[in-house]
Amino acid sequence: MEADKRPPAGGGDGCLVGVIRVPVKIVAVLVVLPVRVVWELLVAGGRAVHRHVLRPLYVHVLEPLLRALGWLLTALFKLVFVWPWVGLWRYVIVPVGQGLAWVWRGLYGQVLAPVGRFLTAYLLRPLGEALAWVGRGGMRYLLAPLAKGVGWIGWALGMTLFVWPWVGLWRYVLAPVGRGIVWLAAVFHRYVLRPVGLGLVWLAVAVFRYLLRPVGLGVAWLAVALYRYVLVPVGQVLVGAWHVAGRIVGALWRGLKWVGWVLVGWPASRVYRYVLTPVGHAVREVWRTGRAAVREARATVRRALFGAPPVEPSRSRARTLGSTTAAHAAPADEISLPRRQG
Repeated sequence: MEADKRPPAGGGDGCLVGVIRVPVKIVAVLVVLPVRVVWELLVAGGRAVHRHVLRPLYVHVLEPLLRALGWLLTALFKLVFVWPWVGLWRYVIVPVGQGLAWVWRGLYGQVLAPVGRFLTAYLLRPLGEALAWVGRGGMRYLLAPLAKGVGWIGWALGMTLFVWPWVGLWRYVLAPVGRGIVWLAAVFHRYVLRPVGLGLVWLAVAVFRYLLRPVGLGVAWLAVALYRYVLVPVGQVLVGAWHVAGRIVGALWRGLKWVGWVLVGWPASRVYRYVLTPVGHAVREVWRTGRAAVREARATVRRALFGAPPVEPSRSRARTLGSTTAAHAAPADEISLPRRQG
């Protein structure tokens, strides 16, 4: 019974974990380990083949062969596509172009330019002057009268089509109709608008004189009476009440200030002057005394632990003419003479 109660070995793993772990270990030993060994052998063989076969083959065989092939292809490309065109341009097109330019310059300078000058001087210029003379004569004796006739015909046609109809329309239609409209407007104004306007003006004057003006005067008198006998006295009463209230409030404020000073201010000032100030001075003195005592105790502990500070050598004291390093010590005499006895 005691053996059954003991926990299983292996940190508390149960029988289920053991059942799963054993097949996994068997599969790892029979499958994963051979595959890993084969993979490592292949990797090592590949590295050895790359190091001792492929790399020397590439360095000593393929790379020189590829360089030679590249050089051969470059030379073949230049031989087929570059050098023929360069030779054609350099030894054929440029010389032929220069020869053609020289021929053209000679032809232009020796043939075309003299022929052009001759034709211009003895053919084109006289022909142009003759054509200009013929043109001036034709303009003066043929085209000018023809242009005048065409202009007169155009003027007559324009007047007939665009001026005279509108003039007749204005003179015989629009002007009579306009004068009739003006006459009707004058008659309407004289016998309709003017009497109606005079009647409206008289009605407005009558309404203002017998209705609006009396009503306005009554309202104005009522407003003046209201202002004089109601608003002014009420305003004066309110102003007086305001002044009286101001005086009462001022007196109350002064009384409150005096009461506050008597009850709070004066006792507080006495307490501050005769209690807090002496206490503060006493606390400050105690603080200063305590701080000085702490400093002295700290200096004593430092001297006890690390020793007294080094004393300045006599040579240094002689160089400083007897001065001391302490700030509170008075400097000694520059030259100390021995005193005479008696």
